[in-house]
Amino acid sequence: MTQEVSNMKDMAVYQVGSIVSKEIINKPTGTVTLFAFDRDQGLSEHTAPFDALVQIVEGEAEIIISGESHQVKEGEIIIMPAGKPHALKALKKFKMMLVMIKS
Repeated sequence: MTQEVSNMKDMAVYQVGSIVSKEIINKPTGTVTLFAFDRDQGLSEHTAPFDALVQIVEGEAEIIISGESHQVKEGEIIIMPAGKPHALKALKKFKMMLVMIKS
């Protein structure tokens, strides 16, 4: 693990028609992953066994949790509760940090 200062916006680079992920921390107690989504890319509905915190680093996304749509923009966060179905879609290119803490 590095001890240097990094800019999250520079850590994952957009790729046309793709989703790029970069794992920053992977420990038995949780993970931190940075994602870069090209416009109109997304993750289909799924559930996770742990609460997940999403911070939008750049751009804007639609995050649907248990059928309720949320438009989340740069600098905003949202929590996706464990066991609740959720999906993501890039309304424009966006980057997010996903923090999952296992319990």
